[in-house]
Amino acid sequence: MDVEHVVVMGVSGTGKSTVGQAVADRLARPFLEGDDLHPEVNVAKMTAGTPLDDDDRWPWLQIVRDAMSAHAAAGTSTVVACSALRRAYRDVLSEAHGRVRFVLLDVPADALRERITLRSGHWMPPSLLESQLATLEPLGPDEDGVVVPVAGPADRVVADALAALV
Repeated sequence: MDVEHVVVMGVSGTGKSTVGQAVADRLARPFLEGDDLHPEVNVAKMTAGTPLDDDDRWPWLQIVRDAMSAHAAAGTSTVVACSALRRAYRDVLSEAHGRVRFVLLDVPADALRERITLRSGHWMPPSLLESQLATLEPLGPDEDGVVVPVAGPADRVVADALAALV
């Protein structure tokens, strides 16, 4: 079997972790939470309401890429939750061993603002959503990925994502 990594991506509040974990469960793959791989300095910066810049993101993206490659070296496919907002960031992730595919979760901005305001227990403050929306670059036609509208319950989004990946 060829190794494949599915990166569930999008801005904060799209449901990357929920959808990613469910996709991983359905595919019987390990789930990697990109937020858990942030260096502590990044988490502290975001918690304080300061957006990350590229100097902050490059080492983190390399950590995520290397975690995917470590699984690939063991012959294991993964599902990863990672914002992967810009094409250049996705290019770094695509350097992982194995096939890397992207699932961009598409949520209207107004719904995102409501979701993130109601969310509790996450270190990412709602104030950073606008910077993420400004940074997000859509998948290019040459990128190995799909766009999945987030409408309805998580089970439906997961089913739509899996159907789109076929």
